[in-house]
Amino acid sequence: MNKLITGITTIIALAFIMPLVAQDMEDTITVTSSIFDHHGMVPEENSAYGANTSIDLSWANLPAGTQSLALICDDPKVVEIGMMETPFVHWVVYNIPASASGIPGGLSSEVEPNASGLSGMINGNNGLGRSGYFGPRPPANGQLHQYDFRIYALDADLDLDSGLNKDQLLEAIEGHVLGTGMLMGHYERKE
Repeated sequence: MNKLITGITTIIALAFIMPLVAQDMEDTITVTSSIFDHHGMVPEENSAYGANTSIDLSWANLPAGTQSLALICDDPKVVEIGMMETPFVHWVVYNIPASASGIPGGLSSEVEPNASGLSGMINGNNGLGRSGYFGPRPPANGQLHQYDFRIYALDADLDLDSGLNKDQLLEAIEGHVLGTGMLMGHYERKE
């Protein structure tokens, strides 16, 4: 009986731990952009105060067995400073072919942007409920905001439907994440 209770307790504990694995795994994928370095400043042009042009991203060191990729960009600083209860989501992209080495800057915000080598890729819904990139737009409150561009390498081509937001995407890729990588940028609105 004790072995049964121990087994059930282990299964319940794993059910609560497993969804955290991808979130807590060490970044092994290198993610870069031509317009700012890791911990650098996102240019004004790429903010919603500027032209709201999506940034370019490149990645390397994908794990063996990668079949597709996904991207989430959010701002966790809004939670830390008490503006919001969850990070604000600026970009959700999925069904990225494993053969792709990056995403070009200035990507269309259409649900299925027409970009060379990215056939089937989908712009999911950002924090405004719209498809595509939504650049930094923090208030001029003296706070330096943080933008985490996180790449997920997946062990399957999940061929996900359009219209997913961050939470729905994370649920869909749970158990399929082989590795992650992140490029962090910063932006502060000054008046």
